[in-house]
Amino acid sequence: MKDVKFGAQIHSLVEKSGCLSSVFVGSALVDLYAKLSLINDAAKMFDKIPVKNTVCEKALLSGYGEANRRVEGLEFVRKMRALNLKCDHFTLSAMLRACTSLSTIELGRQVHGSVIRMVSDLEDDGFLQSSLIEMYGKCGLVGKAWQVFNLSGFGYNGERKRDVVLWISMLAVYGRNGDFEKVIELFKEMLREGISPDGVAFVTVISACGHTGHVKLGIQYFESMVSDFGLEPGPEHNSCIVDHLLCRAGELERAWKMVNEMTHKENWGALLNACNEFGNVELGKLAARKALEMDPHNVGIYVLLSNVYAKFGMWDEIEQLRELMKETGLKKDVGCSWIEITS
Repeated sequence: MKDVKFGAQIHSLVEKSGCLSSVFVGSALVDLYAKLSLINDAAKMFDKIPVKNTVCEKALLSGYGEANRRVEGLEFVRKMRALNLKCDHFTLSAMLRACTSLSTIELGRQVHGSVIRMVSDLEDDGFLQSSLIEMYGKCGLVGKAWQVFNLSGFGYNGERKRDVVLWISMLAVYGRNGDFEKVIELFKEMLREGISPDGVAFVTVISACGHTGHVKLGIQYFESMVSDFGLEPGPEHNSCIVDHLLCRAGELERAWKMVNEMTHKENWGALLNACNEFGNVELGKLAARKALEMDPHNVGIYVLLSNVYAKFGMWDEIEQLRELMKETGLKKDVGCSWIEITS
């Protein structure tokens, strides 16, 4: 439970008691304000602590990350040396996440260099290695991400062990950069090494199957989630199998049947859009009816159905749709574009 007023009262009580000079109490207040998303107050509290330690540093750095204020987080890290605060695994991971968010590859390379120099047990830190993979992938350097992944997991005894986080990170890099065949290839290698994929890995590989036309393989993976790995498909998996796999491949009847059988029936819009693309008017009508039963005020469904009708010159049906929208008081949002002009 987040209670800003109560937090301010605690702060006031601490000041009156004279305990504010304690680094432990100060760190707790920094953490309090950071978790309340009051980052400016957290920074002010941090500045008031006479002798700072890594606890208050991590609290403030986490706050910058949670608030998505990555630039300020990086500026704070640059000041750490002047405050006699040392970088550790946590600080380096936070810097890599900031570089990933901002796509700042040059700074990311510098952080990677610091990781190599400062972290002697990098092979045991899967989180730090996955952060490096994600950073290079987000910046479009897929080859560098692969190098990090390919060198990860080696221990001093020569044995290799890469956990599921590293595999998922590399799968996501290939998926984000459109190398879908590599996603499927890497997923198969992951299974051969005996790594049990999680729900995120299945979303990535099913989506890749959809992009490459491997419908049968994608459905096999979807069914394998439950039968082989005991995972319960969530809305994101259902959406992926219907939208990215079946609808993309034009398997509309199959998609219709699957949506009807699903617990989360949130994919009627995706099916309607596919009906427009592949010109299936009758199924498009049924999908629109189902979608409007769930959300009667969704203007987008009316627009999609109108596009289906327009493709086949069904102008009377379009007019009926417009009249129905008027009766229910629905209006299509006017499109607009923004441009930025610099001097």
